[in-house]
This record gives sequence, structure tokens and C-alpha cells, in this order.
Amino acid sequence: MNAGIFLLGLAYVLSQFFRAFLAVLAEILETDIGASPDDLAFASGLWFFAFAACQIPIGMALDNVGPRRTAGWLLLLGGAGGAAVFAMATTPAHISIAMALIGVGCAPVLMASYYIFAREYPPAQFAVLASVMVGLGSLGNLFASYPMAIAAQMLGWRISLWGLAALCALVAFGTLGLVKDPARVTGPLRGSLAQLLRIRGLWLIFPLMGVSYAFPAAMRGLWIGPYLADVFDADTVMIGQASLLMGLAMVLGALAYGAVDRISPSRKWLIAGGSGVALIAGLALVLWPAASMAISLTSICIIGFFGATYPVIMAHGRSFLPPHMIGRGVTMLNLFSIGGVGIVQFLSGRIYRAALPAETAAAPYVAVFVLFSAVFVLGYAVYLFSSDRAD
Repeated sequence: MNAGIFLLGLAYVLSQFFRAFLAVLAEILETDIGASPDDLAFASGLWFFAFAACQIPIGMALDNVGPRRTAGWLLLLGGAGGAAVFAMATTPAHISIAMALIGVGCAPVLMASYYIFAREYPPAQFAVLASVMVGLGSLGNLFASYPMAIAAQMLGWRISLWGLAALCALVAFGTLGLVKDPARVTGPLRGSLAQLLRIRGLWLIFPLMGVSYAFPAAMRGLWIGPYLADVFDADTVMIGQASLLMGLAMVLGALAYGAVDRISPSRKWLIAGGSGVALIAGLALVLWPAASMAISLTSICIIGFFGATYPVIMAHGRSFLPPHMIGRGVTMLNLFSIGGVGIVQFLSGRIYRAALPAETAAAPYVAVFVLFSAVFVLGYAVYLFSSDRAD
């Protein structure tokens, strides 16, 4: 751990925060500026869509410009600028614009660290380093829960966002000053998107990469708040506490996958086993959405823990990449992951709206949970035919 990696880790904490904090602010934003759950689902989807849309050019920039300037400048302009726009928002459209800008700012930070890990550390350490970065970065999930709820109540959400804008700017300047770029790959090998897509080992990994993160990210990023409020009458503090528990489950899950990957005889079946448990928990939410808050919250935390397969799926895909295509390769994998969340989050808002008016408070959320579970099953089924590979 050097100063540059620490700064990228702190930037990733902010990235995790911004993808999750709308759940806690849902009631406040609806009261203050009339932002409904489907408005926030659209804004959250824009964050993921903007994040995903940047991945291909970011991959090229990492290979050609380096992680220092790529991560530093985008975090400054998009992250700090978007948080400032959010702080001044007066309509749901302003929230959407702000979230898109923040998505651009957060897009390179994790991939910048993964690029450094892949270029400067032994391949066998990649899964552990990736898991530690995701696990520690997921502390942003925790800050976006109960602490954000308290800050919004004590300081107001606008002052809180101005503070976040200032923090983004400080981290961005630190990144520009302290991150060290790996040495350039020399020689005639450059790599292209077409060459990357010809790596057949990735074909059956992309689908699960595209859906595995969608359920926990969309749930933690937005739906946990409206769901618990409408079905169990939870207030902002209770939602913050529930979000904290799910965020903690996601942190522990990411760290656990990285540790187990070192001793597991099969990376593929480690991923498949954990994903299967997360699917069962999703099915429990579909079947018993209003049985009790304890059952629902337990299922949500199981999804958070066992659904935290992102770093080991990334490591599985990384094992197929040649050195000169590391930047493009890891960002392509991330494109599927984040793009999948964005698409599913867009669809979830429309499915929620289509289910209204409903006979029960839980019915619209059941429709959303069915969507998450269905796409998860499709990606999972394809992944079962993938080639197992270790470093």
C-alpha cells in the first residue's frame, strides 16, 4: 500500500458511496423536490449508464495515458462537479444530470487500481488485491447508509453534498500528485477491441459479469429504502441502519471471496456456489416480501454477502488477458458489470411504475425482485458452461 493506491482506494470509497446514497435520501428528496422512487431509479440508472459508457475510452486511456491522469481529472471534473450540481438541484431532472456527471467521475478509479495491480503484481495476487480494494472501498456503502442519514438530518442534504464535492476535489488533486503510472508496454503489440472480443474464454463470463452485481447494487443503491418504508413503515433512521447492515455484508463478502479464492481448488465453482446462494435469497424476497422485516433484511444481507462475487469474476476474466490488453480487458469486464446494473435499474423503475396501483404495498417490489432474479438466472446459466481457470 503506497500513497497512490491509498488515494485510489479513497476515490473508490466515494464511488461506492455515490452509487448507494440515494436509498437513504429517497424520502427527503421526494418531500423537498418531488423526486419519486421511479425518478430516483432513473437517476441511479444514469449513474451506472454513464459509468459504463466511459469504460472503453477509459481502457484506452489507461493503456496509453496511464491511471494517474485518467482517474485524477475525471474525478475532479465529474465527481466534484456532479456533487456540486446535486447540491443545487431543485427538480428530479437536476438529480439525473448530477448523477450522470458523478458516474463519469467515478468510472476510472477502480479500474486504475486494477490496472496497476495487473501490471505490477504477480497474477496469483490479483484476486486478493481486487477483493481487498472492493471490500475496503465498499466502506462507502456504509457511509452512504446510517451516517448519511444522520448528516442529512443534522446538516441538511445540500450542505452534505457540498462537503462531498470538496472531498472529491481533494482526492482528485491527491491522485494527480501521488499516483505513479506503471511503465509503458513497449513493442508492436497494441491490442484492439476486436482482438479482445476474440478471446473466447471471456464470452461465457460476460453474461454473469453483466447481471451478478445488478441485484445487490440496485437493492443497496435504491430499492432497500422505498421497499422498507412502504412495506414495513421504516423511517429514515431505520432505513439507514438496514442499509448499513447490507453494506457491511457486501464488504465482508468481497473480502471473504478474495480469501477463499487463494485456497479454493476451483474459481469457477466458488463463484457459481456463492451466486446460487444469492439467487435463493432473491427467491425468498419474491415469495415472502412482507412476512417480516427480519426475514426480508436477512435475505437482503445474504444477497449482499454472497452476491459480492465481482472481484473473483473479474479475476476469472483477467486470467485470460495478455499483458498488452490489461487496460482494455478489465474495463470491458467492468463495462458489462456496471452496464448491466444501469440497464436493470432503468427497467426496475418502469416495472415498479407499471405495477401501480397495486393491491398490496409489497406487490410493486415483488415485480422488481422478479426482474432482478430473472436476469441473474440467465447470466448464471450461461456461466456454468465457462472454462475454469486459475492463475
